[in-house]
Amino acid sequence: MSGEGVGPDDERADVSEDVAEDVYARLKAYEGRASAVGGAGKDLVNEPMIRHWCEAMGDTNPAYAGPDAMAPPTMLQAWTMGGLSGHAARSEAFDELLGLLDGAGYTSVVATDCEQEYLRPLRPGDRITFDALIESVSQRKTTKLGTGHFVTTRMDVRAGGELAGTHRFRILKYAPAAQGREGASESSARPRRPRPVVNRDNAGFWEGVARHRLLIQRCDGCKTLRFPWLPGCNACGSPKWDTVEASGEGTVYSYVVMHHPPFPAFTATDHAAAAAGPYAVALIELAEGVRMISNVVGVPHDEVRIGTPVRLEFLRADEELELPVFRAVEGSEG
Repeated sequence: MSGEGVGPDDERADVSEDVAEDVYARLKAYEGRASAVGGAGKDLVNEPMIRHWCEAMGDTNPAYAGPDAMAPPTMLQAWTMGGLSGHAARSEAFDELLGLLDGAGYTSVVATDCEQEYLRPLRPGDRITFDALIESVSQRKTTKLGTGHFVTTRMDVRAGGELAGTHRFRILKYAPAAQGREGASESSARPRRPRPVVNRDNAGFWEGVARHRLLIQRCDGCKTLRFPWLPGCNACGSPKWDTVEASGEGTVYSYVVMHHPPFPAFTATDHAAAAAGPYAVALIELAEGVRMISNVVGVPHDEVRIGTPVRLEFLRADEELELPVFRAVEGSEG
């Protein structure tokens, strides 16, 4: 390539674009191909799993218990999951697609969102089968995490051979963005936590956080407390509500320790941790009875235990973001 005003950097850019277009054309060829064929749920829809799900989610809807119980619709994917041993139904095409993305340098992955459509209720005893396909691969996109491609799969879930729902799952396979610049200030180079999604249904919660108040919704009709914030009451359906301020006392109801992939933003701003590494994500049961997901700070990740008493504090993650977190109470037994 030659011409006036065209230098080596321009040539490299053109070559890079050519390579990206070639990779995209190869990725697009996988659209419509099966990612799972003839999959079967490892368990029938069953009452114990429904009960465990409802207890974990704090969902007391009477439709999910009793002789005519149905499964919560959002459990749709749960009946298809293969556990640690996986599913034999996974196709070679999906593995090939991921390998192609890895080979092109998009080695990191993050789940971005899912969409579900419910066509009929699932009830105990239903036998679940499913098929899935690679629905779409996006053009190359640049995000704050890095540059890569969004891959969407669609799973059709059947009960007794009848279509019960669809589950679309989207991931981003990407090459991580460079962390900071040479000579950049510490604040500008520091990894930033993802921004929470603030909308009209939960704006009041984040306004409370800005004032260092943890607000819980309370139904005007039946006085049931609820968290996370919702536009209406799950117990009675009333759309009217007010708030109560949480005392800030609670206990660890359940927790997981995140080891991989490493995400420095979740420890770089934690004054209990000096560097990126594993961190604890906990389901906190507040003294008021509702539960919320947050981080446990002030104790090493491997010392967090179910039942650990914790106390609310507010963490300044960066110049724009403040978050409610929970500090393990000193002297508590693991």
